[in-house]
Amino acid sequence: MTVRRAPTATPLPPSRGTLHGVGVGPGAPDLMTLRAARLIGAAEVIAYPTLAGGESFARAIAAELIPEGVTEVAMDVPMTVERGPAQAAYDTGAAEIAAHLDAGRDVVCLCEGDPFFYGSFMYLFARLSAHYDVEVVPGVTSVTACAARARMPLAARNERLTVLPGPLPANELRARIDGAESVVVMKVGRHLAKIRDVIADLGLLEAAIYVERATLGDERVTPLAEAPEKAPYFSMILITKGADPWL
Repeated sequence: MTVRRAPTATPLPPSRGTLHGVGVGPGAPDLMTLRAARLIGAAEVIAYPTLAGGESFARAIAAELIPEGVTEVAMDVPMTVERGPAQAAYDTGAAEIAAHLDAGRDVVCLCEGDPFFYGSFMYLFARLSAHYDVEVVPGVTSVTACAARARMPLAARNERLTVLPGPLPANELRARIDGAESVVVMKVGRHLAKIRDVIADLGLLEAAIYVERATLGDERVTPLAEAPEKAPYFSMILITKGADPWL
């Protein structure tokens, strides 16, 4: 009598995890969305950028929600003019995140502000979105947070809002601000003196508001004419021209 043996089942590979790019907002923990808080609180793996081996601002915002025992992927991203070191850091971080996704673990990547508005997450998205499921959770941007804290509406009706990075050359800043209606200048930091000179040359100093570390305990909101000589990276200048269109 021939005994037939059941074929040995081939184990199925684990399904891949999902990468969640989560905006944690401008700084105040209670400005995170409910969806962001839910994903962080249930996370098995948390990823986030750090600065030059220091603490992560994104992690600090979400710290009270991060569960015990979670696996953490810290990406040390240097802030240098040369793009090579930062690109290498994102390459390394993407490879570590991919290993967790391949093992079937979801990864929640924290991003200050909004992931797709000058957000660090977009560099991971570029490296991983072609191979893995990626979900993006928008966050409150620094632009809207600064406008709220300055009590300064930015645009109404058919007005245009122009957002400019502070590192732009002075002549380009001057041309773009001159041709704009409402302006936000981000990434002020060490470029404050140059930006202030441009705005003063255009006769807009009285229309400009300076905001640093919006929504945090050491927040500062003041007319640009009264701003300090040095500004932190998390600072911004807001300019509106003409009459109030919302009246």
